[in-house]
Amino acid sequence: MSNSPDTRETNFEPKTLAQLDYYRIRNDVAGCCVSQDGKTELEQRDPLTDREEIARLKAEAAEWTVYLNSARASALSSWEPVLRLTDMLAVEGAALELDDVRILNTFCTVTLHAAQTIARAAKELPLPLLADLAARIPDTGQPAQLIGRIIDPAGQLRDLPELRAIREHIGRLRREIDSLIRNYTADTALRDTLQSDVPVLRADRQVLAVRAGSKNKIRGIIHEVSQTGQTVYIEPDDVVRKNNDLVQEQFKLDAEIRRILRDLTARLSPFKDDIVNARQCMIRLDVTHAAARWGIEQKAVFATDTEAQPVLVQARHPLLGAKAVPIDLAFPKDCRVLIITGPNTGGKTVTLKTVALFTLLNQSGFPVPAKEGTRLPVRTGVFADIGDEQSLDQSLSTFSGHMKNIADTLIRADSDSLVLLDELGSGTDPQEGSAIAMAVLDALIEKRSFVLVTTHHGVLKNYGYTHRACVNASAEFDETTLAPTYRIRTGIPGESRALDIARRNGLPPEVVDKAASYLISEQADVSAMIRGLTAKHEAADLLEKQLRQDQQRLREQRRAADLKSLRLKQTEWELAHEGNRETRRFLEESRKMLENLVRELREGEITREKTRAVKRFITELAQNVQERGDLLDEQEESLAREQAAFTEREKQYETAAAKPPHTTKKRLKNADAFAAAKSAAQDGQAFGTRTDDSRSLPGFEAGTEVLTGSANRRGTLLRKSGKNSWIVQVGSMKLTLKEKDLTPVAPHAAEKPSVTVDFAAETSSGYGETGKAEDDAGRDARNRNDAVPAFELRLLGMRYEEAVKALERQLDLASIRGLHDFSIIHGKGSGVLQQAVQDYLAHYPGVAEFHFARPEDGGTGKTYVHLDTN
Repeated sequence: MSNSPDTRETNFEPKTLAQLDYYRIRNDVAGCCVSQDGKTELEQRDPLTDREEIARLKAEAAEWTVYLNSARASALSSWEPVLRLTDMLAVEGAALELDDVRILNTFCTVTLHAAQTIARAAKELPLPLLADLAARIPDTGQPAQLIGRIIDPAGQLRDLPELRAIREHIGRLRREIDSLIRNYTADTALRDTLQSDVPVLRADRQVLAVRAGSKNKIRGIIHEVSQTGQTVYIEPDDVVRKNNDLVQEQFKLDAEIRRILRDLTARLSPFKDDIVNARQCMIRLDVTHAAARWGIEQKAVFATDTEAQPVLVQARHPLLGAKAVPIDLAFPKDCRVLIITGPNTGGKTVTLKTVALFTLLNQSGFPVPAKEGTRLPVRTGVFADIGDEQSLDQSLSTFSGHMKNIADTLIRADSDSLVLLDELGSGTDPQEGSAIAMAVLDALIEKRSFVLVTTHHGVLKNYGYTHRACVNASAEFDETTLAPTYRIRTGIPGESRALDIARRNGLPPEVVDKAASYLISEQADVSAMIRGLTAKHEAADLLEKQLRQDQQRLREQRRAADLKSLRLKQTEWELAHEGNRETRRFLEESRKMLENLVRELREGEITREKTRAVKRFITELAQNVQERGDLLDEQEESLAREQAAFTEREKQYETAAAKPPHTTKKRLKNADAFAAAKSAAQDGQAFGTRTDDSRSLPGFEAGTEVLTGSANRRGTLLRKSGKNSWIVQVGSMKLTLKEKDLTPVAPHAAEKPSVTVDFAAETSSGYGETGKAEDDAGRDARNRNDAVPAFELRLLGMRYEEAVKALERQLDLASIRGLHDFSIIHGKGSGVLQQAVQDYLAHYPGVAEFHFARPEDGGTGKTYVHLDTN
């Protein structure tokens, strides 16, 4: 076999790959990718022939298997394709769209997370290849920081200083327009003039629905006439001027946003190559991660590379699932042709396809559904003649179709090719078909191709015995049930068992007996020979099984003896260690006793001889203990060596059991999480809600939370700066403010005044009534109105806590009344109401989906909500 198959021409025809189900399995593996980039990469992969690249792909995927079995948090997250965005970074003057910036930001964040997570895991797990790949990912932290200054984690544009003034002006204009429209709708003199007191949007402008007969009572621009002609939509003159100003300000805002995005694109341009290189590394991580995930699902292993013949251990075709019967195949050293015979539906064709498919999967860097010990060589081509090749369009018979495929195979196959020939020699006269089959095998043996053949021709069974390069195999058949077992046995041919199968399937007995009489005696002799070989083969299998059991028993006995010896040595060490502790204790007691003795001698008559004797005693005792300690250390080292040797032998006896794959995370969606989010949303202090009950508020002292300035931003008192001033921590800034500009707030949410929203009023006028003192009659009337949810909830002009309560009531009423789809108009403005709505909907358990409206229908100023219908 060639030492460098990657340099030779490869022969992997799409038709052959499709016949062998390679594309189906490859796409299943691609479905395990977390990104579209990785999925696209795998869906375009064909079997490789570069041995080093194949080995590295499998090794990286094997390391991912170790990582996934460790049940650690996922290192990879999804990202959207970024290649087209990197192309834009190379164009001078180009400007990314806001959504493009969000995609790029997500990619940079995912890349940083993957590199850091793998690096941490590599300190505890054997992941050298993944750690090397993660280390080669360029640092995307700086582009992520540049993007983070412009957009928030949700992908929305931040409240930048250059945009704030424009947005404030737009907000004032919108409020003025609302006020002007309200003057018309609230004017009792125009009650008979207006068709409806609810303003209508036409071309993004608020207009009035006016009765056609009264259109001259309101001066303005007519935008539209209803189909019935009874309603005219008029934009009053004073509203026209304000709307024109609003359009100009909106244009100014859009132009400023484009300038900011163009400047950001220019700043990101130097990082183009880093992003491109990071993308390649992330795709590599994703595809090997997908191979590992698929392998765990299939209980697959990575085949060992070999230059010799393939070995399959408990191989299962992945498309058969639980129905697959494991296949064991091992070939003698010089075997180049495997001839499989036996009954129909016995698994012959499945065996051919399994061997070929495993070869293709292995050369794609994928694991194969089999057991450890499976070995597969690298092939430069796979040729297959499987199934019926009859073609009416090309006037080809079944036999002609087979011959066309085989002729092409004989031209292109070489010593590194795998050839599959299903039902070789069929479709024509048996004698001529057998002769052609033997001649074809002669040619392939001369080319030294590896060939798998299925056939029913008895002549080919004898051919397998007369050629050293051939091995016969049979599809096993149960003599008792007259049914195939779908197991392959090498070394002996199989019988077609056509008569037995015909009798079992209802062919009249007299017809079967007549067929048996037509069999020539030689055929009977061959059948008897095969039965004899089968019996001998079973005896050899039984002997081999007993030998393996004996070897296993001997290994267990040796293992038990080693364990017993180790335990004895450990017991000896523990006894010696205990003796050493006793000696040390004796030394300490003796030292104390002698110290007392010395003290007593000092109080009496002290002589030189007594002092020397005491010192000599202490020194000799310490030396004895030290000698025993050294001996104990030597015993400990010897024991450690014994343990290491035993552990090494233990690894040879058993393999570590694979842990189950880590399941995917379920989406958090329960009532407790919603209740917590609801409680936090109802706390209006962070958005400027004050209380007049000063008794519930703390005094001014370090650590007190306060509201500062007209914007009511929350801060924390750090320390006094003067007689009537404090240093306050507001966000990341420290400010010196006077006490008169500070309002202390309670550390916990206080009871808030009740807020009532009139949904019927919102439907007609677009504004909810909040916080009014009502008498009993008014409250009863309002409760009757509250029983109807709004199709379009308008929160414009509301403060935070009012909007949250209105949204909460809308969701409850919609759930009760079965209103599954409605919209919320919260506006864009400073983004407070927009963010409040998004946060509340994300935690409400009954919300199935929510998203912003299309640009022409309000864009990010309007949210569509779909409630769960279950």
